[in-house]
Amino acid sequence: MRIVPVILSGGMGARLWPLSRRARPKQFLELTGDESLIVATTRRVTNPDVFEQPIFICNDEHRFIVAEQLREAALGPCDILLEPEARNTAAAIAVAAAHVQGRYGGKAVMLVLPSDHLIRDTARFLSALKLAVPTADDGRIVTLGIAPDSPETGYGYIESGDPLDGMNGTFEIARFTEKPDMQTAARFIETGRHFWNGGIFVLSAETALGAFDAAAPGMSAIAARAVSESQRDLDFIRLDAAAYTEFPVESFDRLVMEKSIVGAVVPVDMGWSDIGSWDAIWRALPQDENGNASIGDVLLSESRNCLVQAEHGLAALVGVDGLVVVTTDDCVLVMDRTMSQDLRGVVDDLQADHRSEVETANKVHRPWGSYQDIDRGNGFRAKRITVRPSGRLSLQRHEHRAEHWVVVDGIATVTKGDQEIVLEANQSIYIPAGEKHRLENRTSADIHLIEVQTGDYLEEDDIVRLEDSYGRIE
Repeated sequence: MRIVPVILSGGMGARLWPLSRRARPKQFLELTGDESLIVATTRRVTNPDVFEQPIFICNDEHRFIVAEQLREAALGPCDILLEPEARNTAAAIAVAAAHVQGRYGGKAVMLVLPSDHLIRDTARFLSALKLAVPTADDGRIVTLGIAPDSPETGYGYIESGDPLDGMNGTFEIARFTEKPDMQTAARFIETGRHFWNGGIFVLSAETALGAFDAAAPGMSAIAARAVSESQRDLDFIRLDAAAYTEFPVESFDRLVMEKSIVGAVVPVDMGWSDIGSWDAIWRALPQDENGNASIGDVLLSESRNCLVQAEHGLAALVGVDGLVVVTTDDCVLVMDRTMSQDLRGVVDDLQADHRSEVETANKVHRPWGSYQDIDRGNGFRAKRITVRPSGRLSLQRHEHRAEHWVVVDGIATVTKGDQEIVLEANQSIYIPAGEKHRLENRTSADIHLIEVQTGDYLEEDDIVRLEDSYGRIE
């Protein structure tokens, strides 16, 4: 039996704001290479001799981003389970176990891993799995313990106990310690028995469901109902909402692992990072002779130990040390690099003020492509729109706004009322308020357009969908 990867795609990545936003968190970003973290994670577990097709668990809002990134990377088809609401990792792993049990049987071994972590040494990762699988077959819940290289206070620690009989390289878990202070973390490093908890687990489906029932009686029945009463929606599986809300809001670590008597740890040094802060990004990227790491259009003069991520325009730093500077088209972050863990407080303040910058970036992704605001003012709003090949906006109308589309590049097929019109570069069309219309791309290349909206209300909820290829009509 091959290993069944279960990839958890939740969370916001608040400590990587302003690049990471609620609508597009860090797992979907290309932070350390040419691929997003979720694509890199998936590639790591796609050897068909070792793994079954991965199963993804994400929230409804991110479903099209997951599907599109997998499609672009030719990593499908995969089961994508949709959480009706976020209830932490215990609920996600419970429904994954129920789904795996129904599809592959209770003895099937799952590899549960976050979608947003970096692993530089895949060979060592796979070697650790070879040690973990027999132990999981024996009814244990195995976690990969990350060999620490510094006394970090932002991670949980696992203390290894005695070696398990007959299980080479696998140890009992003596105890968990959640985010110790610096002095304690330094002492842990010296013992050689403490490892970071990276949230990577290897266990069979039946062991998982039994452990959930031991920790919260009846939880396996809730998971079975959430899966059995789920609904197929295009490429997605919508878990039953009524059942899902019965799950406790708790992490798998706290609900199960910290109480389990069948926990085990396989220590591994595999170049792991949770990429959980801008300081972690700085450590993961190549640095120049002055300790600076940069991405984008960056000029550094007499500056040291800085991280600069210029998503929008030129960023120039002169005579500074240890800064993080991140520029996007709607935000600028300047921060002491050593205060990366404190950025969450800024995000909390933005949420309290209901600021849109914490929710979405200026570029918004849709199942058909993306749009980006260019300008807006009293009675008008201008966007740059990209429609990918085979992308098709819903057949819709607007109550309050009219739209003027200008094709910049590509060939667009437009439905306007009962007409179908083909527009090429430098051609345009006007859609009055109340007119049913649709924009689609029937070619093999992207379409780029400029849209100018006019009217007394220009927000995204002024859409009446009449038909939709992506199931967005309620």
